[in-house]
Amino acid sequence: MWKEIVNENDISLFMDEICGFHDSCIKEIRYVSGAYVKDNLSMHPINDKRILSVIIQRQFEDMPVIELQFSGLKYLKMHPLTEKYTCEIFDSVMFCKDDCIYWCDSGDVTEDDSDEYEGTLICATKLRWRSVENKLGEDDFYIENSL
Repeated sequence: MWKEIVNENDISLFMDEICGFHDSCIKEIRYVSGAYVKDNLSMHPINDKRILSVIIQRQFEDMPVIELQFSGLKYLKMHPLTEKYTCEIFDSVMFCKDDCIYWCDSGDVTEDDSDEYEGTLICATKLRWRSVENKLGEDDFYIENSL
């Protein structure tokens, strides 16, 4: 069941419930723009969906897999670390600003310095989340269509 995050109180309750994403990692990300090309090769070139879905796996027995779904995506800044470095999330931050919801994979980032952060930062107009059962491990969550 999806749960909406609409204000600072929702954020506070959610972040407490999932321990600020401590001991977590981003496993997968999927983006749907809304634009497409039809069979007759005419195009619908409008980004009218802008939905970013993120699978996060956690080292917790309670809700070990969480899906975040950002709609009305404004931007995604992502600077993945190389294979020489660890990418686990020790703490994260989420806040509302200018009618948007922000999520950042570091708890050390504030609203004032979020624009300069060089990790993963997501900004969207809406956010909802859900716990996903039986999806730990390396198998893909967002499976591509077979050709």
